[in-house]
Amino acid sequence: MNLFRKGEDKIKPEELRIEKLSKVHAEILKDFNSDEQDLVDFLIEDAFNQQDRRISATYLWFLRQTNELIAYITLTPDCVKLNNINSELSQKFKDKGINFKSLPALKICRLCVKNKYLKKGLGTLLIQFSINKAFILSLDVGCRFIYLDAKRNSDPKKDALHFYKKMGFEIYKNRNDRETPMYMDILPFIKTLADR
Repeated sequence: MNLFRKGEDKIKPEELRIEKLSKVHAEILKDFNSDEQDLVDFLIEDAFNQQDRRISATYLWFLRQTNELIAYITLTPDCVKLNNINSELSQKFKDKGINFKSLPALKICRLCVKNKYLKKGLGTLLIQFSINKAFILSLDVGCRFIYLDAKRNSDPKKDALHFYKKMGFEIYKNRNDRETPMYMDILPFIKTLADR
């Protein structure tokens, strides 16, 4: 069965159903696959336990037509520590009127798309979902940034850094060859979403 209309390869939001992870999903998780085995292992072995302990929350993304689990995202509160960044970036925040040691952030702990659904626009939709969650937090308790550790890959086609830069994330600091911390200032999105 071809889920995508000829000439169209992007999944549309109305084709998706999002559910917060719960015990009823235990069997479904076993069918999820990705080249990023550590992300699959986290989903199957750790995601519910962390959610149950109120450490993070995992959201499962299903195709409505088939009920297939095709992606997930795990979020947790965090902060962006301004003293851990380079002086140029720190000055950038000061120029924006931000004079605190750290600022509230929503961290994307894990983001994974099933192999056969890569390059279908799901990554963009997952980031938009995170921005909406951060917006809600900003209204209720304060949240200024989205933060994540971009997984690095020697294959440029699989290096997440390029995707996140395209989405508007900036490098927080260079850490190592395996991951690069990145952030996005959500203030422009907050203003746009608040006007709706």
